Amino acid sequence: MTSRRQSLIGVLGLTVGVAVGCGDGGGSVANAPQPVFSEDQRPASIQLVANPSPVLALSMEDLDGNTFTTDDLRGKVTLVNFWATWCGPCRAEIPDLVKLQERYPDQLQVIGVSTDEGPAQMVEDFATQYGINYPVVMTTPELNQAFPGVMALPTSFIVDPEGRVVKTHVGLISAGVLEQETRFLAALDPSITVDLVDEDPHGRLVNAAHATEIPGLDLTTLTPEQRTMALQRLNEEGCSCGCGLTLAQCRINDSSCGFSLPLAEQVVAEITGA
Repeated sequence: MTSRRQSLIGVLGLTVGVAVGCGDGGGSVANAPQPVFSEDQRPASIQLVANPSPVLALSMEDLDGNTFTTDDLRGKVTLVNFWATWCGPCRAEIPDLVKLQERYPDQLQVIGVSTDEGPAQMVEDFATQYGINYPVVMTTPELNQAFPGVMALPTSFIVDPEGRVVKTHVGLISAGVLEQETRFLAALDPSITVDLVDEDPHGRLVNAAHATEIPGLDLTTLTPEQRTMALQRLNEEGCSCGCGLTLAQCRINDSSCGFSLPLAEQVVAEITGA
């Protein structure tokens, strides 16, 4: 991975004037919303992709029946968060996403993409319980195509006001980092610097993430309930190869491991009664 540092002016084709002038998402630096998180939680520099890819045009319908498109999101920073009700790290970061959405209503739009295989009503009840104040949509093939490569939860895509994916976070990420990304892309803080990186989309699975796909293991024959149970166990039970990782992490980080696959298959067999 290569990187190079840029200042706020001119990076990613944005200038302060352009970013502030996009739609209704801008505002003068002097009148910018104050940060939610303390200075020691917000890094002075962040990393963004050097050559961002535009998001495919698509339409989404949230749990309340409201329809919106990617064009409707232009002019704001968009945080597309893939999650599930059963995912512990996902639940842990929701309060911070709620705080960010509340603090930056004119600059940021959080969208929760639920990957739950249960009924939408279950997800809606969960959203009410957690006080989610941003749209939640159920995952679709179109969303998976627009935001590919989601192998673990949570996975968050940061989309700039021009509709380009400039960062992908796999696993639980510091809310201070998300806030700095928002403030930079919305041109609210000229002191933030950026490292432009050639991002590797096939990085190692970080600890604070729950895998949703396991290399070498076919989960398509399981019922939704069995699949959820299997993923929970595979993301919790450790591999015996000495790596110190869970079975899911070991399969993703080293698919040649001769220990993790038989153990993962045993977990599935126990759940299915095979």
